[in-house]
Amino acid sequence: MRAAILHAVGDDKLDLRDDVTLAPVGPTDVRVRIRATGVCHSDLSAMSGVLPQPVPLIPGHEGAGEVVEVGEHVTSLQPGDHVIINWRPSCQECALCLGGQPYLCMKYVIESFSKGNFRIGGDSTVFGMAGCGTWAEECVVPWQGAIKIDPEVPWEAAALIGCGITTGVGAALNTAKVRPGSTVAVIGCGGVGLSVIQGARVSGARVILAVDPLESKHELAKKVGATHAVTPDDLPGAVAELTGGNGFDYGFEVVGKSATITSAWQTTRAGGDVIVVGAGAMDDMVQISAFSLLFEGKNLLSSMYGEADVRHDFPYFAALYKAGQLDLESMISARIKLADLNDAVAALKSGEVLRQIVVMD
Repeated sequence: MRAAILHAVGDDKLDLRDDVTLAPVGPTDVRVRIRATGVCHSDLSAMSGVLPQPVPLIPGHEGAGEVVEVGEHVTSLQPGDHVIINWRPSCQECALCLGGQPYLCMKYVIESFSKGNFRIGGDSTVFGMAGCGTWAEECVVPWQGAIKIDPEVPWEAAALIGCGITTGVGAALNTAKVRPGSTVAVIGCGGVGLSVIQGARVSGARVILAVDPLESKHELAKKVGATHAVTPDDLPGAVAELTGGNGFDYGFEVVGKSATITSAWQTTRAGGDVIVVGAGAMDDMVQISAFSLLFEGKNLLSSMYGEADVRHDFPYFAALYKAGQLDLESMISARIKLADLNDAVAALKSGEVLRQIVVMD
């Protein structure tokens, strides 16, 4: 089958080839034919080493497809089911899973560093990003990594729900629990940032400020729910104008940089919530004074994968999309082929595109 392989961390080019095979489907695994997969900033982070991954690697973690084979112990899925790939599958048995935080379960994350389900040259192992590897025509994942959804949801929309939508909308609905009538600032208006904006809109926020240095993104941010949009240079003026200088009830950071986390902290009012959504580097340290942490009363929150229980949230977000509450079509900047992935990676690095979706032919 066809797939895109990263042979070494830091490589600019993917090896697009058609001789990739899969490991046998295990008793608790499912094999999925990928129909659509997104090109996400986290894929770039895996290629550059910001997000550590084993190599050789097939990137891609935001995908949707059709089940073609199930292991003998799998009872929840069958061939023909439409599924969204869950890049953070939960074991559903550990203390985190049973305690209501399945998005923090590490079982399959750890396993993905030693178990690669792809092969080249007959028996050479290739790993899948986050154990997935959706930049391939097919992949093998644990049954918990394939969540059944309504077959009426288009493949492209389903793929977006697999990461960007769940991460962003979930940050607003699950982590922050944005209140109706509140004020929200979102720093970073890529695919996930736009999803945060949509989540804030669905929650009934009164003011939603989009902050991004690229003014080309401001119009789309307003289209999907932002009430105002500014560049970072104009942010202090917007805080004064929209909140009387008090700051926003919620400040979302969707970049993954210490500087923007600091900006989100400064933009949020005393007693407000600062939510870190962006995936940053391990050596990028954030400095907040101990005095501010206590006396400003702000809550510094992280939102991993939108704090989603995907068994519920994937179908729920799909239902919101079908009801017209989530605008997913506007977030797709281009539909491309697998052979176009090197160009897609270069375009994403430029910052001008949002979600490019690979539609498998």
